[in-house]
Amino acid sequence: MNTDFEENSWVINYSPDNYYNRKFSLQEDMQLSKGDKSITWVNTYGLEYMDEFRQMVNENGLDDFLLRLLLNQKMGNKVIVLEDQLFIAARILKTEHDSMESEQMYFVVSKDFNWCIQEMWGDHFDWIRQRIFENKGIIRKKKADYLLFFILETLITNYKEKYEDIVVMENALEALVKREPTPEFMFEVEQKKALIQEFKKASHGLRDIIIRLERVEIKGFQTKYFSELREQINGLITDIDSDIMELESQINLFFSVQGHRLNEVMKTLTIFSVVFIPLTFLAGIYGMNFEYMPELQWKNGYFILLGLMFVVTIISIIIFKRKKWF
Repeated sequence: MNTDFEENSWVINYSPDNYYNRKFSLQEDMQLSKGDKSITWVNTYGLEYMDEFRQMVNENGLDDFLLRLLLNQKMGNKVIVLEDQLFIAARILKTEHDSMESEQMYFVVSKDFNWCIQEMWGDHFDWIRQRIFENKGIIRKKKADYLLFFILETLITNYKEKYEDIVVMENALEALVKREPTPEFMFEVEQKKALIQEFKKASHGLRDIIIRLERVEIKGFQTKYFSELREQINGLITDIDSDIMELESQINLFFSVQGHRLNEVMKTLTIFSVVFIPLTFLAGIYGMNFEYMPELQWKNGYFILLGLMFVVTIISIIIFKRKKWF
């Protein structure tokens, strides 16, 4: 009966001439380095298999320090050189779903094997497997450093595609101008900002890893592939920074437009107020209940007051016109 570790691990071994792909077996696949020209790629889902991890480290003569590194499940982004092996820890975004969870991923890499450990289930690298199975390109002629290059390139590509799918600002300016500053709208804006920041943080983490990989010196491990990755991740970060600036600019424009609308409303209300304040004043004067008000005895007093109100209104409108208030 297979253990949980075996049920959640797969091994691919390939060379220029052949390959095999199967579930990992502790009896048959424990030795990562085969001693020939083949490359072994082991993919494990889950970080809780410390007994099996210890067995893998001991059986392959790997550095014991790996066990301490694998125990730290919140390591973030690290590149550590251990004798003839390279340990890489990456905190990546899972791009399969819209929830955008993050997971810890570890790589133990030597010249002829790549042991990839993922915290959660998820298939980031299916297209790489297809290239291996169909012998496309030169991947089966290269060593494990080239496989690591492909894996990291896949992560960058996934970031780009997911970012363009759910974040890129298309017609955002028009939408912002037409929207009202409701709590729901502001929550939507904050969600988009938080999502962009998540991509930025993850991309910076990958860039740090790639920069460190360019500087490592391990026998049989070539670093020339990672310069291209640095250019790709820098391009993504540049796009993200540009979108952050655009979003901030659009938010500022949105509130400026809303402020202008509010000013127009207040100006209209002010004009009506200024017109009717003197009329209300005159109406209030002659609405008082004093007995001796001489104007009340005028035969044409009512029409005179209406005329005065009309004149005041006309004068107010002329003043507003000259000041170009409307």
